[in-house]
Amino acid sequence: MKKIGFLSFGHWTPSPQSQARSAADVLLQSIDLAVAAEELSADGAYFRVHHFARQLASPFPLLAAVGARTSRIEIGTAVIDMRYENPLYMIEDAGAADLIARGRLQLGISRGSPEQVIDGWRYFGYQPGEGETDADMGRRHAEIFLDMLRGQGFAQPNPRPMFPNPPGLLRLEPLSEGLRERIWWGAGSNATAVWAAKLGMNLQSSTLKSDETGEAFHIQQAAQIRAYRAAWKEAGHTREPRVSVSRSIFALVDDRDRAYFGNGQEEDQIGFIDERTRAIFGRGYAAEPDRLIEQLKTDEAIAEADTLLLTVPNQLGVAYNAHVIETILTQIAPALGWR
Repeated sequence: MKKIGFLSFGHWTPSPQSQARSAADVLLQSIDLAVAAEELSADGAYFRVHHFARQLASPFPLLAAVGARTSRIEIGTAVIDMRYENPLYMIEDAGAADLIARGRLQLGISRGSPEQVIDGWRYFGYQPGEGETDADMGRRHAEIFLDMLRGQGFAQPNPRPMFPNPPGLLRLEPLSEGLRERIWWGAGSNATAVWAAKLGMNLQSSTLKSDETGEAFHIQQAAQIRAYRAAWKEAGHTREPRVSVSRSIFALVDDRDRAYFGNGQEEDQIGFIDERTRAIFGRGYAAEPDRLIEQLKTDEAIAEADTLLLTVPNQLGVAYNAHVIETILTQIAPALGWR
């Protein structure tokens, strides 16, 4: 395990039990948690993106703000739903945020997950083409985004521009060099992991995946990662790919931990992404440090990945989540080979 970061879903609720009662609370606390995680020597601050929900939605202002307040930590998403995105406008947003962060963005993108509304992407002005599914549309948007990140000129310049143009066709600006190699695909099946490898994207193995074999989640996820690495090698890419998995992991070291997570579920869950797709959801981990280390050592997907993202309960506040991260980094991670 080379890198460990946190992943926040960015929930808020007006409930008096929540430390995050508004969108402003979540956004400002997300910045503060990223700063705290960097001070604790964590490697990454990642954020989920969900539309039509009381959760983080528009990622680039947040990523830019985190980039301006930090200096070392990786800043990422897991994941941006490409069905909702204008890939050309996204090039400009991503380029600006990455330049502010001085090249620390790690953008996770995907075709999306089950939604709060029916076909929400239609309200954003997007519709699948003839013979195309919404998942196909998301992958098409992703391919355009990846192509534009190469920085090649494609637009015919105005012969009488307002400002002087460089010679040749024009590209989108600002472009951040190197961002193309820091794009990840959130894959929920073996087939999409292989597709991502062929296109040269890093892999974020999803917190849920299609139940393709009936085996335990971590075993299926490890097989997905191995299929991805084999496809990467076959595609002939010259750099080493990166792979992340996400887990809910809580070390029970004080009364707060035991009160919040002492009775957590420790079994995989089966559900349905839609009426046709049976999915498996990975178990959570909550135990005293010694027992937790032994449990995590048996997780095959954690062993296969190079990056572990800790899903944090953001509604419990910055101080408690910093405690969760610190406990994992100091009492658990060294036994898993971190640093």
